[in-house]
Amino acid sequence: MSDAAAESLGPLHDYVEYDHAADSFLDDVLEGLALPQKKLSSKYFYDERGSKLFDDICELPEYYPTRTETGLLRAHATEFAELIGPNASVVEFGSGSSTKIRILLDALETPAAYIPVDISRDHLLESAKLLADAYPDLPVVPIAADYTQPFELPEIAGGEARIGFFPGSTIGNCTRSAAVDFLRAAATDLGTDNGLLIGVDLRKDMRILHAAYNDAAGVTADFNLNVLRRVNDELGGDFNLDAFTHDARWIADQGRIEMHLVSDWDQDVRIDGHSFNFVAGESIHTEDSHKYDVEEFHALAAKAGWRAFRHWTDADNLFSLHYLRVA
Repeated sequence: MSDAAAESLGPLHDYVEYDHAADSFLDDVLEGLALPQKKLSSKYFYDERGSKLFDDICELPEYYPTRTETGLLRAHATEFAELIGPNASVVEFGSGSSTKIRILLDALETPAAYIPVDISRDHLLESAKLLADAYPDLPVVPIAADYTQPFELPEIAGGEARIGFFPGSTIGNCTRSAAVDFLRAAATDLGTDNGLLIGVDLRKDMRILHAAYNDAAGVTADFNLNVLRRVNDELGGDFNLDAFTHDARWIADQGRIEMHLVSDWDQDVRIDGHSFNFVAGESIHTEDSHKYDVEEFHALAAKAGWRAFRHWTDADNLFSLHYLRVA
């Protein structure tokens, strides 16, 4: 862990960076591509370019989660503020552009601090500085870290509660066992009687899901391919991006969308002196997006030590927000 130089903080209250935000990329790529079903972790979508592509996805007409969740946040902001109470430090896991948090911050009574946590260092700092400029009286303490790995939350003077914020149904990117692990770790970090406001995508008609993950403009395809672009740019790989096709498929018995990059023909790819063979039609599995019904998610949260306190859904039952408290 290293502190950024004070002169680079600008309007930020502080900044912390963990080495594991970047140190395992090559090892993970080599290990994942050696598996019988080749895999690359979805967390490696998110360099600065990938983060901005995801922001573009959130604006697509087919991509319902962002606008639906944003509508829920606006409609129920007063309720969230009453549940959370005054002088709370808000920790956002996977903060991205820190846009939805503004709805919550505007509703909260005298929030003590905002602590965004994200693996994409440059995008994190850019977003955190913009937010700090917009909220000059709010301490903003960005943490560059992989939130699925251990890291310490700072103590905030005057903070009466520590609240987690995890929007976007990012929890769906985890396997069910990994989701329990994350929620258990978050419960420990946030502490007894503290809360977590979390967005969870609901099970729905597969036609809606297919459109959301296979948009007509091809932005999701470009986002998916960004992981190969990163391997080329940062690890010296020689992937031909034109030789792989984006494919998002619904796996009904697992209740999830799977994203893959499918090799269009037989080919070899070299990375850091290692060679990987692809046959035509073979894929790299890049992301899962699990969908839940309300009761299913509450049962999963209970395994991790959380008590489901309240939840909200939209009129079309596309998306849900849940307020959990550490049991």
